[in-house]
Amino acid sequence: MISGSLIILLRIVNFLILARVIISWLPIDKYNPLIQFLYQITEPVLAPARKLVQRSAIGGGMFDFSPIIVLLAIDLLIIPLIARLPF
Repeated sequence: MISGSLIILLRIVNFLILARVIISWLPIDKYNPLIQFLYQITEPVLAPARKLVQRSAIGGGMFDFSPIIVLLAIDLLIIPLIARLPF
């Protein structure tokens, strides 16, 4: 039960990060309340990964790899949770 709820929560965070990445490529007003809400929700998750990337050899470049790192980490968390679910 708890692992199922956690999987749903992680999938929602996954979806929000993907939405943020797609929106960052589009010419959408960043001051739109929905866009600001999306950034406020995802920034606490992305900021630590961004700091790790900046300290690494690939940091300081033109691309932000933090969403990729967070999406991979979320998937790595979900895999053992799915294995624990009764089928």
